[in-house]
Amino acid sequence: MFILALYFPNTQAFQSFFQHAFVFFATIALGCEFLGQPIVDLGYSQYQGTTLSSGVNQYLGMRFAAPPVGDLRFRAPAEPLETTGLQNATAFQPICLGISVELPSSNQAEDCLFINVWGPASATVDSNLPVWVYIQGGGYVENSNANYNGSTVVEKSSHNIVFVNFNYRVGSWGFLASEKVRQDGDLNAGLLDQRFALQWVQNYISMFGGNPEHVVIHGASAGAGSVALHLTAYGGRNDCLFVGAIGESVFFPTQPQVSELEWQFETYVNAAGCSGTMDELKCLRSKDTTALQLANVPNPYPGQSSAPLFYWTPTIDGDFIQDYPYCLFEQGNFVKVPIIFGDDTNEGSGFAANASSPADVATFMQNNYPHLTTADTDEINQRYPLMPPLPERAAYFPSASAAYGEATFTCPGNFIALSFAKAHCPYKVWNYRYNVLQANNVASGLGVPHTFESPAIFGLGNANDNVSSSYATYNAEIIPVVMDYWISFVRELTPNRYKSCGAPHWESFGDEDCGRRIVLQTNGTAMEKIPAHQVKRCEFWRGLAITMEQ
Repeated sequence: MFILALYFPNTQAFQSFFQHAFVFFATIALGCEFLGQPIVDLGYSQYQGTTLSSGVNQYLGMRFAAPPVGDLRFRAPAEPLETTGLQNATAFQPICLGISVELPSSNQAEDCLFINVWGPASATVDSNLPVWVYIQGGGYVENSNANYNGSTVVEKSSHNIVFVNFNYRVGSWGFLASEKVRQDGDLNAGLLDQRFALQWVQNYISMFGGNPEHVVIHGASAGAGSVALHLTAYGGRNDCLFVGAIGESVFFPTQPQVSELEWQFETYVNAAGCSGTMDELKCLRSKDTTALQLANVPNPYPGQSSAPLFYWTPTIDGDFIQDYPYCLFEQGNFVKVPIIFGDDTNEGSGFAANASSPADVATFMQNNYPHLTTADTDEINQRYPLMPPLPERAAYFPSASAAYGEATFTCPGNFIALSFAKAHCPYKVWNYRYNVLQANNVASGLGVPHTFESPAIFGLGNANDNVSSSYATYNAEIIPVVMDYWISFVRELTPNRYKSCGAPHWESFGDEDCGRRIVLQTNGTAMEKIPAHQVKRCEFWRGLAITMEQ
């Protein structure tokens, strides 16, 4: 080093040389295949990514928080640990452990708080490109939309956006609720992971060419439900983490008070072998991952016959979630930004019980929403009577599917759109119904199921989809239509500025109960009004909202 200093008498020049030399030799040490590949210095770690042939830089599996293990279990995420040397960011890392998975594996682990970024290879810290942050779904019980590849949307934006997705804790790891957790931990840790990732974007996205002042959040299913919860977080406090939001099949499950989940906590503690100990959380934190994962299973709600579809969900903690979501939106307690919210024609078809009678429909709904009374389920059966039969399905499956789909996904999304239009600006709200038919879905009685639009949003093969699906053949033409609407909204906060050539103008929702929405369908995309009969059913579900969210 002394000899090198003789060649660099200027201290700053010497330091610059030494830093570049360190990166060069670190790259050599990792293997010649990394030569010429992109490197980002985040301060706590340096990461080596990959430049794709499409002109997109791809960084996979970077840490955005410390491993949430040991004493960090059931707590808010902590700052990532500092590392030395160059870290590999060329492969996805494990997703967070979901329910009913017996053992951790190379694909699922407790150490799972990783983030992925795609951006133009030509971008610099001064590019200030719009940022698209995707929050995956999975009913808060698994990371079911993990590791979608964002390279295509970056390329199709003419290299004018940066795309981000990440993991967050789910199941018992992310949503264990009790006053004991409040006292020695943090409630809704999975949502706090998401918030931490959004703050990470604020701190570091400029290093990838992104503009932290122009971030659009987008989620599917529980990810869309999470978007809704970020809009209402802390009573609608605007922390300037995003300027727009997209909700794809927004998910409103039960979201009870903490006091209503003590039984769930005790069931979990008992299954983990910590019941009766002086400090149950200390005991839980002392267990190995496998022991706790064996307890990460669903159980029926008290008084019900079967476990619900989604057992671990957010709780009203009085801080991040200060009231039932329906109430917060009705009160106007949300961040006022432009939004797109929408759903699929047959939202409930992938979840509903294969009901053979009205009694089956009632039991299915009560297993998922335990505070529904017999009078409530009688009313549900009146509003969803016997419908035309569907292939491979029992007689009352269409009724159960329609009831669950509207109650849990469609009506909450419509309600959010209407709340924004009335409290903010009706011309900055867009709503959609996805109606792209695929032969095998129709033949099996599923119609257009939950989040079926995802491959059209991200491009064939990027959303963990089957590349031999109809999107590769007779539904191929819907991909640029949908993708360009989404890219346009991310870039300009309107779906119309960069819409696909020939695609119709997407009219705003308006401020009437029967708002306008676009029907996205192959060779037939057009505007429609929300039917009055659906509006009436959604009013019914609004009347039951508090009962169902308990």
